[in-house]
This record gives sequence, C-alpha cells and structure tokens, in this order.
Amino acid sequence: MDNTVTTNQPLVGEPTPYKVRPTYFHLPRAERYELGKLLREKCPRTSHATWKAPANRPDPVDLMLQADAGRIEKLIPLRHGRMAVSPFTFYRGAALNMAADLATTPNSTMYVQICGDGHLSNFGGFATPEKNIIFSINDLDETLPGPWEWDVKRLAASFVVAGRNNGISEANARDTAVACTRAYREYMATYSEMKTMELWHYSIEAEMLISRMKDPQMMERAYKRIEKEKERSVAEEIFPKLAQGTANKTFIKDSLPEIFHWEGHEPGEVVDIVKATFEDYKKTLTPAHASLLNRYELKDAAIKVVGVGSVGTSCWVLLLMTGDGEPLFLQVKEARDSVLEPYAGKSIYANHGQRVINGYRLMQPFSDPFLGWTKGHGEQKRDFFLRQLRNTKISIRVETFGKSEMMQYAEWCGQALALSHARGGDAAMLSGYMGKSDKFDEAIADFSVAYADQNEQDHAAIKKAIREGRLEAEFEE
Repeated sequence: MDNTVTTNQPLVGEPTPYKVRPTYFHLPRAERYELGKLLREKCPRTSHATWKAPANRPDPVDLMLQADAGRIEKLIPLRHGRMAVSPFTFYRGAALNMAADLATTPNSTMYVQICGDGHLSNFGGFATPEKNIIFSINDLDETLPGPWEWDVKRLAASFVVAGRNNGISEANARDTAVACTRAYREYMATYSEMKTMELWHYSIEAEMLISRMKDPQMMERAYKRIEKEKERSVAEEIFPKLAQGTANKTFIKDSLPEIFHWEGHEPGEVVDIVKATFEDYKKTLTPAHASLLNRYELKDAAIKVVGVGSVGTSCWVLLLMTGDGEPLFLQVKEARDSVLEPYAGKSIYANHGQRVINGYRLMQPFSDPFLGWTKGHGEQKRDFFLRQLRNTKISIRVETFGKSEMMQYAEWCGQALALSHARGGDAAMLSGYMGKSDKFDEAIADFSVAYADQNEQDHAAIKKAIREGRLEAEFEE
C-alpha cells in the first residue's frame, strides 16, 4: 500500500482500506469531521461490540508455534512458560493471535500509524532531553499503518484481562474499558481542535496526569517518584548492577536467565561481526548524534532476555564507556515482520528496524536521540533497532492495581493512545466517526469483555498443549 496516494475520491464505499492522504489533510477541519461521520454508514459504531470466533479461526497453539519460528531455540520454552503463567501474561505475548482476530472484525477503513501491540503494559513514563517526564506508548515493535480500531480494541480488552487478573469485579473491569475508550474519544476531539504545530509538539506530562489523581497520598507518592527520576543518572545507577571489571577491562555481568554471553565468547570480547553491525547502526543516526556516540567506546555485548512476547528474539545489551569511565547502555532488539503485515499490508521499509524507528518518531512526542537501525552481519542477517537501555523509563506495575488505580490508568492510556493516533492520522476524521455520544465506548467495552473470554479459552489451550507435550515450557521460580 502506498501512503502517498493523492486521490480525492469519496471515502465511503472504498473497496480497500485507505491511509490518510495529503489531500484530505488540506480540507478544513469541519469537512474532515463530516467525512468521518459518513463512515458510520458502512461501519456503524455499534458494530464494534461483537466478537465471535469465526469457524476457520486459527488454532492458538498453531499460532504460538508460528510465532516461534526464527527465535533462539533454547529460549523458546522460556517464552512458553512466561505466557502460560496466567491469561494476562498470555495476552501480553499473543499479539499475533489477536492481530489475526482483529482482521475479522469491522473497521471504518481509516488507517493511521498504529502500535499493533498496545496493551496496558506497553505504556509508561520516560524523560525528554530536558528531563521532563512524559507519558506515552513505549513499545512499538509491531508498529505499522493499520486500522485505528485495532489499537483501541487491544488496549481496552487488556484492561478487562488485567482487571480479572487482579481480582477486580467483572462490572468494574468492564468500566475500565469504557473509561479507556471514553478518554480516547474525548481527547481525540480535543486534539482535533489544536493547531497543527501545536499538536505536533504537544506531550502528556507526568505532573499533569498526577494533578488529576483523587487520592492525596497517591498523588504525593507519585510526585516524589517523578522528582527522584529526574535527578537520576540511569546509566550510572544501573552500571553496578549490569557491569563489572577493572580500569583495563569492563564487561557486562552474566545474570541467568536474563543476561548472558553467547556460547564460546568471553565477557568483554567484542567480535568483528558485532563491531561491523554497530558501525552500520551509527550511519542511521544524525551526524550530530553519531558524533556524540563516537565519544564512547564499545566494551561488551551480551544477550538480554526481555518481556514476554519478545522472549527468544535476538535482543542484546551493549556497554559503552568514555575514557573517563562514563557508561552508556544501548538495547539492541531484533525487528521481525510485524504481526500486522498479513492483514494490513507489507511495510514500505526494507529493514524492519527502520519500520520500528519510524513508528517511534511518529507516535511518540519525543524520541531517544540514539534511535537507529541496522542489519546483522551474521548468517541470518536479522534486522535490529537500537535505543538507550532504561533511559529514565518508568514502568507501571499494573499487577498491583485495584479498581481506582486501574480506572485512573485506563484514562491515561486512552489519552496517550489518542495523541499517538492524532500525530499519525487525522484527529478530525477520527473524532467525526466516534462522535460525542458513548455509543463507541460501550461497543468497545462489550467487545473487550467478549474477547477477554476468548483470551482465557486460548490460554487454557496453551496450558493443555504444554501438559500434552505439544509445547515445551520452562517455568521460572
């Protein structure tokens, strides 16, 4: 699909999904709002409420095995084990399964840059270069232009799944899906009224979110954490945890099963393949940031097992040092085909690392200056993208949330997703489609409850496959 198409043909009734085209952006906001409303004729807002597994739905175990292809073989059982722990951990790792399901659901045919795996654990806080803490999507491995509803449905359903996991009542879990979608709809309307450059430079600051908290004690704790995060030097703080050595040789510590050096390679050994791959990465940075990176010397590289869905992909951590011993850690993540591509179309980028980096730059208000991509020089020539490791990244422990915390967080995530979609799409058309009533909110909540049921069935199928030996699993203590 070509995102530079410039047709002025009517949107309603188009035979194939479209991406927001330059000519539509050139129309006045009011006209674009009305075009969004017209799309309700072909795809009513209430049509999003239904989830029913089609007769030819792929076996979830088969999709698990499909997703295993190309991963580091010895780590695959660990991936299965992490996903089998609960319906919530399964959901986090089953982006491929849900992409296949979402492709069978109604959509308004509007394409924006979407996350592709926008569950509630893939949002969080991180620092801008000025040390302001902002809130946004922070994992975009699957990003691709696609139907905006897919992100909304995956996010809203994740709140029902997480709510059940935390023992929140069914009614309250559904309410979090409503709150998330309502925030998305209402903030999309707000963003549609903003001037173009104002929207592009807008970010959701942590202090603004905290100020909306209703619990004074929770608010005070949040403010203290933000101030602490601003004062931290993350690389220097994590250095003693991840690295060791002398003035002459510094290297990354092995910490199984999370971090380890590849078989046959000693800590502190940087092989020629890694050096060549790293040099190619530097060519994708701006000249200014490449110059900054050249102040550091590459000292070591080790495999780092991350998350749930990414387990088994080729992910690394790099240690770099200045001559004065200042550390810099970079995360190297394999960029595979997006799970969305069979359903939304192939990426326009030859390197999937570039696909991911483009998603970060488009969907996040501020991006890591060391974002870049490369291709491995090994036999498999995998695609990779790089960024700083834990650059003042504030993770949210949703597993500890009760009803009030989950409701508050649902509103935050809905707002953040709306901003990301407004940056990569047309907020006026999206707002026109959703409208001012709660029809869309309630429909997405109904879908979320039904899909949470489906997710539990799929999780049970995975556990059964493990018991029967169809899937090998390794469980952590």
